[in-house]
Amino acid sequence: MINKLVTVLGLTTIVLLNGCHKTEAPKEEAPKLQVSSPLRKDTVITKEYVCQIHAYRHIELRALEKGYLQSIFVDEGQTVTQGQPMFKIMPNIYQSDLLKAKAEADVVSIEYQNTKALAEKNIVSANELALAKAKQDKAYAEVKLAETHLGFTNINAPFGGIMDHLNARNGSLVDEGDLLTTLSDISKMWVYFNVPEAEYLDYKANKGDQSSTKVQLRMANGEVFDQAGVVETIEADFDNKTGNIEFRATFPNPNKVLRHGQTGNILMAKPYKNALMIPQKATFEILDKTYVYVVNKDNKLEQRLITIAAEQPHVFIVKSGLKDKDRILLEGLRRVHSGEEIEVNYQAPEKAMASLNLYAE
Repeated sequence: MINKLVTVLGLTTIVLLNGCHKTEAPKEEAPKLQVSSPLRKDTVITKEYVCQIHAYRHIELRALEKGYLQSIFVDEGQTVTQGQPMFKIMPNIYQSDLLKAKAEADVVSIEYQNTKALAEKNIVSANELALAKAKQDKAYAEVKLAETHLGFTNINAPFGGIMDHLNARNGSLVDEGDLLTTLSDISKMWVYFNVPEAEYLDYKANKGDQSSTKVQLRMANGEVFDQAGVVETIEADFDNKTGNIEFRATFPNPNKVLRHGQTGNILMAKPYKNALMIPQKATFEILDKTYVYVVNKDNKLEQRLITIAAEQPHVFIVKSGLKDKDRILLEGLRRVHSGEEIEVNYQAPEKAMASLNLYAE
């Protein structure tokens, strides 16, 4: 019994001695992370809109009379000048109609002259003279009509431009109204693009007293067209299905590079005065909302919801949620959490913006 008591006391003493010499685990150091502040400055955002390119004047040339297509004086893709002959419809029938109308006009004219002579001698009444005059006027009108129909057999270019493919060939029987070709005046181009309602309102608010806004055109090959365009008109109504309104910009086309029916992208610059900018890498998303980590005065992280006004490559313009003096976390966003304390490695906003090719970890 005494031996057991001695053993228990000995073990208790060893445990107590070990407990006295136990050391605390070292406290984990706070991570040292890069922090900066928003940058306040004037900037310009370039908005892109898909566009359709149309010739300044683009018309369909159609046959004005029925007949056989006797001659074609032009070729597909050819540049024509105003008044240049393009097509001729066989004129024989219309020439005969004109000769017939002229002959009838001559007969009626002689009758009128005879009636006039008799009226001067009071042999016929004034009413008979007026009737003869009316018949003569009608005959001359028939001559003019026949001349017009004959003139319609010659189809000349109404303006200078480039013609499209031919829809009829020599010898084809064409009816009145049949399409022969199309003609495009591409000396300048009308470019149409759709703008969302919110951006339209911003455009009107920022336009001020400017009578026009200059835009650029990125062509299908990625190159920017070498001529600047001007927004000249805006449609009257919004499209209720898309919420867009159509703008029209006019571009000079001196080298005839642009053609009717092309597509591209309109580049329209939108100025932002005193914009509050932050690197995109400083943000993260939760349920389609954008957040940043703000470092408070105790160097602890606070999750902050922000609203984005616009974006540039690697940069967000902040509409709300941040102030100029706020400190925001730039790196290690996936390794930290709200409430965590960090050691701050502060970087000036200008320097942070200069290294935007680096993405957040």
